[in-house]
Amino acid sequence: MSVQAHEEKAKLVEEIVDRLNRSKGTVVTDYRGLNVAEITELRKQLREAGIEFQVLKNTLTRRATEKTSLTELDAYLTGPTAIAFGYDDPVKPAKILNDFAKKHKALELKGGVVEGRVISSSEVVALAGLPSREGLLSMLLSVLQAPMRNLAYAVKQIAEKQETAAE
Repeated sequence: MSVQAHEEKAKLVEEIVDRLNRSKGTVVTDYRGLNVAEITELRKQLREAGIEFQVLKNTLTRRATEKTSLTELDAYLTGPTAIAFGYDDPVKPAKILNDFAKKHKALELKGGVVEGRVISSSEVVALAGLPSREGLLSMLLSVLQAPMRNLAYAVKQIAEKQETAAE
């Protein structure tokens, strides 16, 4: 192997290490059986959501997992592998890929990483069922607002009661 090829591979490994470290939600897939149009459609959906999707060599990815202490991920690095890296929302890559896999049975979700923890394919599917970060924040906000609404309603009722008593 030439020195240049060795340097290029080392650079690729470092890029994968960087992606794994920055990613909040990573999903490893087997894309065998998808045709070019389906892969193009999937890439478009992921790109619009701000998710990187890349076909990577398993050997290079294994070298990267050694450097990030994510060696448990190596179990999912077999056969043709494409990895989705989500940097904003840990749920979004799982949700998009799971929805796509429901329509296109050829796409297989192998496993992934969420917030630095390696998860199985069944956990990726479970994660996909969760609301997005924005959805969770919205739910939390409505829960926090409920006591204030109830208090305002009670105060209004008391005020109305006192007004009718005064009349």
